Amino acid sequence: MALVPVSESGYQGDGSVVSEREDFGLVGPLHLTTIDWKNPDHRRSVAACVVQGVYIIERDRQEKRLGPQALAPPWWNFCNFQLHRQLVDDADQSVFGAIYQFSPECNHSAEGCPKYVIAFRGTVTKGDAFTRDVELDVHFIRNDLHRTSRYEAAIQAVRYVVATFGSSNVWLAGHSLGSAIAMLAGKNMAKTGVFLESFLLNPPFVSAPIEKINDTKVKSGIRIASSFLTAGFAVALKNNTQKNRSVDTFVALSAWLPSLFVNPADHICSEYIGYFEHRKRMEGIGASGIEKLATQHSIGGLLMNAIGGKEYEEPLHLIPSANVIVNLTPSPNFKDAHGIHQWWRPELQLDCKTYQFR
Repeated sequence: MALVPVSESGYQGDGSVVSEREDFGLVGPLHLTTIDWKNPDHRRSVAACVVQGVYIIERDRQEKRLGPQALAPPWWNFCNFQLHRQLVDDADQSVFGAIYQFSPECNHSAEGCPKYVIAFRGTVTKGDAFTRDVELDVHFIRNDLHRTSRYEAAIQAVRYVVATFGSSNVWLAGHSLGSAIAMLAGKNMAKTGVFLESFLLNPPFVSAPIEKINDTKVKSGIRIASSFLTAGFAVALKNNTQKNRSVDTFVALSAWLPSLFVNPADHICSEYIGYFEHRKRMEGIGASGIEKLATQHSIGGLLMNAIGGKEYEEPLHLIPSANVIVNLTPSPNFKDAHGIHQWWRPELQLDCKTYQFR
């Protein structure tokens, strides 16, 4: 598809507003002339681009860019995907996700590629979708994202793809709020024995920003104290039925290895670095048993269960296993550190570790 020229003023010929960050020809991964589906850098870049495609679908909708004026298609066409279905939020009719299908005519390059990708965008700061997105952000912070109609539409889409086409070679992908939706869907599918390959870009972590503390000893001390406190609550307030259900669910999730892409300069997701590294540190001081108990619970969840309140969903960040990919490339500001564009840039300085709960 030919790209529509953009004037210096940022307007297309039809008068709609265009940001150069939406234009694949200006900011896309043009270095990826051929996709090697076994190359983790290429796979990461593709996952980020199809999520970016969802962002641009929504921007196309807001700006009424149709046909050859639409900027979204190049974001998935370059890697031989086609749009199978848009996912629309029934509260405001905004597009929050998409199902992509690998183009069947491109079988010559299909080895190792996903057959389908289900992608979810994060919060948009422009247009009429902003209010609804902020509302979803609040639901995430309150830990009841699972009770929203957007998540219900998302999990229905995931179940549809798995039931119709099978779970083999199906990816989940998301950025920011979208990665929270993808993680929640992935966790719930994993509980049923379906483990989907997941690319979670800048996944949000609701917690005090301990990772921002520069003093390593102070930071470590706070995490150790928190682990002992949480484990103590788990023992003191345990209800055998609840405990067994929680532990069984956590163990069942341990075979799912989502890939978490985080930036240490992004306080929204950087806590995942310390969350997983702390487990290793606890093993080193001979407190692995304490940490295994603490990592399966949150103090809020334990208290809610103890007082017999409404059914409490444990925070999304309580996951047993993950591939954690940290972007160590310096970021000039928070916007860049949290932005999706970083994940398809070439020659990133990445630290990749696998944490497997046993």
